[in-house]
Amino acid sequence: MGIHAVSVMLEALNRDAQHATIAKFIQNELDAEREKVALLHQQGSQQAELLREQGAQQFELLRQQQAAAGGSMHSRRPETLKIDISKARRIDDGDMQVAFAQSNLAGRAKTWALGLKLHDPYAFGSLEVFKSRLRQTFEPPRAEFRARTELLKLKQGKRDVHAYAQHIRHLTSCISSNPVDEHTLVSVFMQGLADGPVKTHLFRLELDSLEQAISIAEQEDFSLRQARASSTSYRQPRRYDSRGQSRWNSVM
Repeated sequence: MGIHAVSVMLEALNRDAQHATIAKFIQNELDAEREKVALLHQQGSQQAELLREQGAQQFELLRQQQAAAGGSMHSRRPETLKIDISKARRIDDGDMQVAFAQSNLAGRAKTWALGLKLHDPYAFGSLEVFKSRLRQTFEPPRAEFRARTELLKLKQGKRDVHAYAQHIRHLTSCISSNPVDEHTLVSVFMQGLADGPVKTHLFRLELDSLEQAISIAEQEDFSLRQARASSTSYRQPRRYDSRGQSRWNSVM
């Protein structure tokens, strides 16, 4: 109904009828606004309950994953940032990647992550977003610079190839704003290997990525360990002298 029609209708009524009509209109508007407020309150309560349920489900998922991994959620170092990102990246589903990485947290970092997920179920859209927000909150200043410096001078030392590879993977995952290119990572990994057959074998190959270099190095290291184990377990046949006493054959 337009303004002109309302004016004509009111002019046709006496003063008391006009007041009654206006009061009824105002009351109807108030009732409509109250219904809107009640509906919004109901929707807000439902949304809060949904967030609480999602938070409880997420916590239970993390607890089950931690139990399956063979450890307690409270047994890890507080506020640890050393997440095995290489394992998380092998999971295809993005939400499960984030859940796996989140299950490695403890202390204030775990409380922080669960609080964000409770407030916003989509706070961590991907593994990269999770890592970025985690570093911004907990890593000390210039941590990325220190990780890059440590990476470039990293050596295998007395560690086995797998431990050395895990260390270089961790340092690589700590450098996100300006990542080191793959060819440089391959060079750093090969240069840091201890002198021996594994390093010699890698320098004969053309490698395109760090993971390829690590995979070949670990396979070569495993083969060498197997060969050493086989050689040490070999027992020479017995020989008997003229008096019937046994003795080991000597290798000429």
